[in-house]
Amino acid sequence: MAGGLRIGAVAYLNTKPLIEGLVQLLPDSNLVLETPSRLACWMKAGKLDVGLIPVAEYIRAKNYSMVPGLGITSFGPVESVLLLTRFGLPQLKILALDEGSRTSSALTKIMLAEKHKIYPEIVNYPMSATTVSSLVDGILLIGDRAMSMRPSDFNIEWDLGDEWTKETGLPFVYAVWAIRPGLQLSNSQIESFHLAYRQGIARLTEIARRESKKHGCSEAFIVEYLTKKIGFTVGEKELEGLEVFRQKLEFFERN
Repeated sequence: MAGGLRIGAVAYLNTKPLIEGLVQLLPDSNLVLETPSRLACWMKAGKLDVGLIPVAEYIRAKNYSMVPGLGITSFGPVESVLLLTRFGLPQLKILALDEGSRTSSALTKIMLAEKHKIYPEIVNYPMSATTVSSLVDGILLIGDRAMSMRPSDFNIEWDLGDEWTKETGLPFVYAVWAIRPGLQLSNSQIESFHLAYRQGIARLTEIARRESKKHGCSEAFIVEYLTKKIGFTVGEKELEGLEVFRQKLEFFERN
């Protein structure tokens, strides 16, 4: 099959280098952009052939394969996965989790339990929300919202990427290109995903110019974010970090 793939990717800034020119490289393919949580649901329902889905859902599914070598990662501060609290962690009783998140939500709950024995009541924070209920003590924001929407009466407690690396010494993998069960991509299709990434990196200045208008930030900020805060390759260390997270996630959800 030369193309014809149903592809889903996250509609956030941090995916842009992975999808630059992808539909041109895979003729007849269709690319949809959505939140991580919705992509995970569509993947589970068989509505996508390949999806850039939360790594937590990749782990939970157990029967997906992945496009090797590519994903969304960080090593140290990521600036787009933030836990904010109103009164500090000891007073964290009600936590709102970004509706778009699956992996970061799981990581937050795991780290609160492991590091502080905190098990807050969880509420949903809708994608359409622009204010935070006065009943909420903490909020997890991911993606573009984490960089642009920081309520003035909340303080940043954790940059989740930074906290993970401090805790483990490893990168964190947020998302991977998952492949639905029963589908085997050809070598040329896999190479197209890698070529799209290489094109994206080569066109960072162009991407930054295009995206700065949408996000209301400078081109320099976007280039800094996409080169210094976010990673896109999944190598040996990233796979090691993924395995550590898998163990933590499965233990947490069993107990």
